[in-house]
Formats: sequence, structure tokens, C-alpha cells
Amino acid sequence: MNPSELATAVVGQARDGRFSEIATRFSPELRAAVSGAALEAAWAAQIGEHGPVTALGEPVAEPAGPGLTRVQAPVVCAHGGFLVVLSVDSAGTVAGLRLALAAEWTKPSYVDETVFVERNIVLSAEPHSVPGTLTVPRGEGPWPGVVLLSGGGIFDRDETAGPNKPLKDLAWGLASRGVAVLRFDKVTHAHPELATAPGFTMSAEYVPHAAAAVRLLQAQDGVDATRVFVAGHSMGGKVAPLVAIAEPSVAGLVLLAADAEPMHEAAVRVVQHLAAVDAKVEVLVEPITRQAAAVADPALSPSTPGENLLFGYPGSYWLELRDYDPVATAAALEKPMFLLQGGRDYQVTVEDDLSRWRNGLTERHGVDVRIYPEDDHLFFPGTGPSTPDSYRQPQHVDAAVVADVADWLARQR
Repeated sequence: MNPSELATAVVGQARDGRFSEIATRFSPELRAAVSGAALEAAWAAQIGEHGPVTALGEPVAEPAGPGLTRVQAPVVCAHGGFLVVLSVDSAGTVAGLRLALAAEWTKPSYVDETVFVERNIVLSAEPHSVPGTLTVPRGEGPWPGVVLLSGGGIFDRDETAGPNKPLKDLAWGLASRGVAVLRFDKVTHAHPELATAPGFTMSAEYVPHAAAAVRLLQAQDGVDATRVFVAGHSMGGKVAPLVAIAEPSVAGLVLLAADAEPMHEAAVRVVQHLAAVDAKVEVLVEPITRQAAAVADPALSPSTPGENLLFGYPGSYWLELRDYDPVATAAALEKPMFLLQGGRDYQVTVEDDLSRWRNGLTERHGVDVRIYPEDDHLFFPGTGPSTPDSYRQPQHVDAAVVADVADWLARQR
């Protein structure tokens, strides 16, 4: 049975309620992280939102590294649909499985597809490989290059959120303006079981593949190897200084809504903010506050299980985050930086995060800062308070953000 046939079989079993049978197809690592009951609950949530299944679409398979294939199987429902995304190994075992929104994305008005070419690549960083996409302007160059890093969570290379793909907006927008771009699926997207694995850390989640991406982009014809930058969004911005340490050839950093407030403290602030604007969120305040306290507990150890901590990350993940100061790490780098921040962002804010960057980098030359008053966390422009529901509406990254990043990169010589 090839990966596409396997995906069709798994989706058919889910439609028929045979979740325990699906679990028998899992690798031992995935079986330890995801039970048949958990899959059943996730499936029921999708059916509750989109209605009963009316059809199963044709699976689409692509290489995801040596011996691994990723398959996206569409599920059509009465009121919409979603995707079942599987990672299948060479033995025909399901090594990863998740349910995702079936996003409908249209290109932004500032994109000109005639001026760049795009191809899929695979990034190898032991022990895991991930798929990605290389987007390069047509012509001889030499072009500046940038590696894109998505925010915290199990994101694909486009940072897909509902119908929106902010990193694809950015990649295509920058390529339209003469910048070569490489973006890739996070290792937790290609290998979801890693997110809760003992010993896992933020550095392991980002740095090996980001450094490999820098080197791969530098090796491309038409790319100026001395002008390859790292641009990180949200947690991707927080970790970007560590990438520059791991790969010293990085020419500079672009930090888009990079968080600097300790993450467990920010989680409490954000849930309290959301509860104040939506009473339904109130039920989350107590558990998130309790889990944040567990993260802050001096007794936290690498072996503390993730189910007792925020977002299911293990103790090892939080110990690194607690000890990591992204601002001080960035300040020690002799590299140019461009910090961008949305004024309507309630997740990473001017007051709680950008202020820390500004204070810590005040003695540094070559640091540019720009605030976009109308933009939210994804740099989508709008009016009024930003809410999670706004991310469900089709939008695009602010054209001014794309232009400013492209112009800043062009000036770094």
C-alpha cells in the first residue's frame, strides 16, 4: 500500500468511526503521543464545526525527507472541510498525523508571479529532515536572501492559519521585489510526536533546520552568499539570535513581532486579556495560570511531563525558555537588525515586548525599529481590537511591511 492509498484508508476508517484500528498503523512514538481516543475527539470537533462527511478528496503526496512522505487528504463536509495530514515512513507506518483546516489562499495584490520561480526542497538536519520551498527572483542577481521562521506552534512553511498564509505572503512579496526566500515546515509539523517528547527544546525545534536553510540558500546560483538573513515571526523572532550564533555567516536579523516577555508570563496576560473581551474564555484562565505557575516553579526539571505544563511542552522545553534572554543574546551580536511590530497586536505588544527590545538594544548601532499602528500579530491591517476570530477571515500581510523589509534588506551591504 503506497502512502496515498494508506491515507485514503485511514480517512475512511475515521469516517466510519474505527479509530482504534487507525492507531494500530501508528509508529511506537506516535502511539505513545496520540491515542485512538484523542484522534476520535479531534475528529468529532471537526465534524461538529463542518458538518457530516460528504466526500473524501484525492490525497496529495510529497517527499518529506529520506524515507518519509507527507500526504494531505481532503475531507469534504456539509459545511466546509478539513485536511488529514499524515507522515508515512518507508515501512508504511504512520509516523505523524494531524487534522488541519483546508485553507483557501489567494495571492496578494503586491505579488508578481512572473518575476520569480519556486521549487520544493528537503532540509536535512540529523536526525530529522523537513520539506521546504525555495523562491528565487528570475535573472542573474546577485540577490539578497532571507530564511523565514514561523511562530510558536506546529506550523507549516507558510505559517498557515485558517485561510491565511502570512509567510507565503511574505515570501512571494519579497521575491517580487528581488529577494530570494527559503521557508520550511517546522520539525514539529513534519514529526508532530517531537513536540511532547522528553528532552525536546526550542533550540531543537528551530536551530538545526534554520542553520541548514541558511547554508542551502547561500549555495544557490544568483544569491549573494554574504547577504543571507534570518527573518523570524513571533517565537521565530525570539529564536533568531540563536540561529545567528549557530551559523555566524547570517548577515542580519529581521524580527517580526518577536516576543521578549517570558513566555509563561505572556500566556497568562494573553488569556486574561481574551477573557476580558470574551466571557467564554474565562474557563481557560485558571488552568493556564496554574500551568504557568508550574513552569515558573524552581522544582521544574527536564523530566516534568508536558501534560502538567503550558501547551503540552515538556519540562526540558520550558527550562531552556526560562533561562533564555533573547534581547541580551541579540545585543551581543554584531549584526544589523530590523524590528517590526503591529500596534494592534495583543499577543506580542509594544508595551510588553518591543519595549524590552528597545531598552536592551539602545546601545547598539544598526538597529531599526518600525511600528505599524493598524497591524495585528500577523501584520494584517485592520481597525478596532484584534481577536482570534479575525485570523479566520482571508487577509494578507501589510504591503508596507513587505516593502519595508525588502528595502531594508537591499540597504544592507
